[in-house]
Amino acid sequence: MKTKAYILMGGLLMTSPIFSQAQSIGQAAMDAIQLATLSDEQIVQLSRQAVEQMDAQNPVAGPGDPYAARLNRIVARHRTVSGIPMNYKVYKVKDVNAFATADGSVRVFQGLMDIMTDAELLAIMGHEIGHVVNKDTRDAMKNALKRSVALNLIGSGGGTLAALTRSQAAALGNALYGAGFSRKQETEADDYGYGFLKRNRYNVLALATSFEKLAAMSGGRGGGRVAEVLSSHPDSQRRAQRIRDMARRDGLKR
Repeated sequence: MKTKAYILMGGLLMTSPIFSQAQSIGQAAMDAIQLATLSDEQIVQLSRQAVEQMDAQNPVAGPGDPYAARLNRIVARHRTVSGIPMNYKVYKVKDVNAFATADGSVRVFQGLMDIMTDAELLAIMGHEIGHVVNKDTRDAMKNALKRSVALNLIGSGGGTLAALTRSQAAALGNALYGAGFSRKQETEADDYGYGFLKRNRYNVLALATSFEKLAAMSGGRGGGRVAEVLSSHPDSQRRAQRIRDMARRDGLKR
């Protein structure tokens, strides 16, 4: 009876607008504190759970698939970057896209592979790796968590995280996939991708030609699936020109 009375009292109190508002503010403050205290390793754990659920919901190219074989050959030298273990998979989806998450997962869509050369795909991988190394993917996860109940999974002892439920992982995955990076973050990832190609003695202009292909498909910044994916990105043609200017400055323009 005591338990039932307590629940009823709580329910009655929550009907008060003043209490409800105070509770919302208090919960928001608690969530902000929890979010601020999340370690990078916890973000990595949550990202891994989210991307595993995304893998379960999408057609992933298996080991014997030509798309998987091609991607594995392209990234063979880059299984670990800046101390971060990377894992790469292909989604057999016609969209022209690629994305990365904070745990070092990079997912490439079949539609993107169909229009890019090996050198261009490697350049795009460098860009996506840049988002991981620059911690843009960590920030994207934190933004996704702001709209998620997953913060409640942080335990009171040692900050341990419980496993996400399937629906929670799916919600986080969808939020990550739909999240855009700022123009500043995109530019910095371009810079990382350019440096990645340069350090490894690849053709830096492959990054420029990949952008030019995307610009041509979207009409510069026009309609279509590519434009939707790149809606938060700087203009693809301008990005390409910027890379060409950098290559010219470095004496690498061919």
